[in-house]
Amino acid sequence: MADTLDPANIAAIFKAYDVRGTVPDQLDEALARATGRAYVQVVGAETVVVGHDMRPSSPGMAQAFAEGATAAGADVVMIGLASTDQLYFASGHLAVPGAMFTASHNPAQYNGIKMCRAHAQPIGMETGLAEIRDLVAGGAAAQQPDAERTGTISEQDVLAAYADHLLSLAPVQGRRLTVVVDAGNGMAGHTAPAVFERLGDRVELVPMYFELDGTFPHHEANPIEAENLRDLQAKVLETGADVGLAFDGDADRCFLVDETGRNVSPSTLTALIAARELAKEPGATIIHNLITSRAVPELVTELGGTPVRTRVGHSYIKATMAETDAIFGGEHSGHFYFRDFWRADSGMLAALHALAALAGTDVPLSQLLAEYERYPVSGEINSTVADQQAAIARIEQEYAARDGVTTDWLDGLTVSHADWTFNVRPSNTEPLLRLNAEGRDEATMAAIRDDVLATIRQEG
Repeated sequence: MADTLDPANIAAIFKAYDVRGTVPDQLDEALARATGRAYVQVVGAETVVVGHDMRPSSPGMAQAFAEGATAAGADVVMIGLASTDQLYFASGHLAVPGAMFTASHNPAQYNGIKMCRAHAQPIGMETGLAEIRDLVAGGAAAQQPDAERTGTISEQDVLAAYADHLLSLAPVQGRRLTVVVDAGNGMAGHTAPAVFERLGDRVELVPMYFELDGTFPHHEANPIEAENLRDLQAKVLETGADVGLAFDGDADRCFLVDETGRNVSPSTLTALIAARELAKEPGATIIHNLITSRAVPELVTELGGTPVRTRVGHSYIKATMAETDAIFGGEHSGHFYFRDFWRADSGMLAALHALAALAGTDVPLSQLLAEYERYPVSGEINSTVADQQAAIARIEQEYAARDGVTTDWLDGLTVSHADWTFNVRPSNTEPLLRLNAEGRDEATMAAIRDDVLATIRQEG
């Protein structure tokens, strides 16, 4: 096992808003234990809650983190197997800081830690994660003497309370729906049964890959990649289902497939939920990140709401929601944030909003969503690039001087025109450039997408 307390390694795995690395060469129980201790020192908590996903390394690292936290004097409530939004629920419900062991959609060899303050308030590099990293890297966490009082470790099951809370926020009433759920062998296989059993005969659930398996034997639990939705699309068509739901590994993201087997853009779901939330609170503020379709701010404005644009990433979304008292926020990556859920993201709550909207109508999902879809989008396209900044500079040079074009650098490079827009930004966790493009029609979108990709991928 590598020396995971090596400062260079720690610098590599502490990302913008979480910890992510391969097991055991980058991340192991020793690092988890030191992080637990440093976490308590930084957040100053008397009690913390800890959950973990189904990856083979997760239970051991969660236990090690708890041991580090108790050595620093905190009591630890272990909720066991959980989705990330279930951990956020526990943090809000119990009013204590929390830590979730998961690598989300990353392949089986990865693991990670998502941390928050009480009431699911985010911890990112600018809000405590850098201090935790520096304590771990400097050895200060391990060198601190034991606290005067060693904390205790207890267990608590919050799954039922989590399911009840979500359904109180988005009750599903109306016609009976047939719903296919692809859990991807991730944590939706744990949470979906608890939620859907409460819906009784209002929903016929068709489960796919509900077996918890951190090796992901069927496909990667990353529904933003189209190939990982093919099994779900086929099952929706085979069963004549009203809707398909796909969750990522830690179930904090949700993607929809309509009754025709077509993938639904997360921007479209953002617009649908925004409309529902604005009906509940007219004039409210809605957050959207900069790669969300321009249809979202247009619709929010038309419905009397106030759209606010922000950077990509949950720490930025949550901070902006707190500053503006926004009722809802959506990201084009499939994350959806709710003020009534402690401003945290929940794939399951987003799914329930979609089901509630659909059950309350007598039209198919494709027709329900038509009014929220205005512009064809490319989806996120990743390119491995040796020199990311040089590639972005080439793109700016190519497009900035064109007539009718504006650019900004809120997060990566965004280039906008009346007929199209695109954003290119480096990944926070992988050596990739991410492109999102849209146009006034399919041909315009395809042309700008292909043109930008050619510029990204040219050598030199």
